[in-house]
Amino acid sequence: MALIAAAQKGEAKVPDRVFGGGVKSVTILGSTGSIGCSTLDLVARDRGRFELVALTAHRNVRLLIEQARMHRPQLAVIADPRHYEELKEGLEGTGIEVASGPKAVVDAASRPADWVMAGIVGAAGLAPTLAAVRRGGCVALANKECLVSAGPLFLEEVTKSGATLLPVDSEHNAIFQVLDATRLESVDKIVLTASGGPFRTWTVADMAKASPEQAVAHPRWDMGAKISVDSATLMNKGLELIEAHYLFPVGEPRLDVIIHPESIVHSMVAYVDGSVLAQLGSPDMRTPIAYALAWPGRMVTPCARLDLAQIGQLTFEAPDLKRFPALALAREALCAGAAASTVLNAANEVAVAAFLDRRIGFLDIAAAVDAVLATGAGMTGAPSDLDAVYEIDRIARLKAEEWVQSRVR
Repeated sequence: MALIAAAQKGEAKVPDRVFGGGVKSVTILGSTGSIGCSTLDLVARDRGRFELVALTAHRNVRLLIEQARMHRPQLAVIADPRHYEELKEGLEGTGIEVASGPKAVVDAASRPADWVMAGIVGAAGLAPTLAAVRRGGCVALANKECLVSAGPLFLEEVTKSGATLLPVDSEHNAIFQVLDATRLESVDKIVLTASGGPFRTWTVADMAKASPEQAVAHPRWDMGAKISVDSATLMNKGLELIEAHYLFPVGEPRLDVIIHPESIVHSMVAYVDGSVLAQLGSPDMRTPIAYALAWPGRMVTPCARLDLAQIGQLTFEAPDLKRFPALALAREALCAGAAASTVLNAANEVAVAAFLDRRIGFLDIAAAVDAVLATGAGMTGAPSDLDAVYEIDRIARLKAEEWVQSRVR
């Protein structure tokens, strides 16, 4: 929490040249994902202020080549080594350095840069994001799994390096903007808002027949398939609840979730005097990314300006934990401590992938996570290092895959 407080007070470690009319050097981990593409869109609109150090992608080599040719980073890395030759040929003659493999992604994250976007989805983002943190500077955190799977270890590394975490998830970014981090005792409650996803009004029977195409068709946000499915199950909000616990340590009882289908109020902080401060904006991820990119200042964005008169009304409702049990599972994992949230995240990643592959149904996602948590797989104690986190993650994935296979048969 000290690092968030330092950021809000302007005491965090930020190179003076960045805000003294100089150029900010930027690395984007996961440049071909929705977060990465939005970040590049903002960088391209003000190229005089930014210099690209590295772009990394998992396997979307064609888009990475296109991005690298357009934005001219010093380095382009493809995590899947099978695409190295295509990347090399695609960038031949540009002078851009190319590399491949998971270690190359970590090496890219370790390169000197003033600001790093940690936009790799899932547990795959753990090692690169930790590498960026260990180097210090500003790390814009869009990978929630770093805190969900390895929260205490991750924050310990942040403290050691003196790095500054800038939350990018719209909800945590909203809290960051309105929270008095120096007086947490004055906070009555932190409220995360959730759109409710595409199945907010669906019956359980209808959700049982839901297709991957329906699940990824989010009514408000343009996101990748995995995050979109997490939003449909409300697991995304559960992961964000765990993330908020580490970013803003007010205690689990003072963290709440409310459904807000318009996605205009991105989150709220209620104070003990009855005041409630909220951050509002159009549902566009470029707004929180821009806040982190320009911090401690602000930058102009192309995002639609909020017209409350045109919107007319904002609605709120309590989450239905019977229809969307994933949210309750996440809170239970948070309260259980130790490795439970690591298991939760790993099992969920396996289950979501199985659903997208049409191997299991939509309702099976939460059921799989519940079943794996119930086995106590890997939860013998709090992980002492990153290797221990990976081992717990591995065991949980095996258990989840076993559960999936049992359903397929």
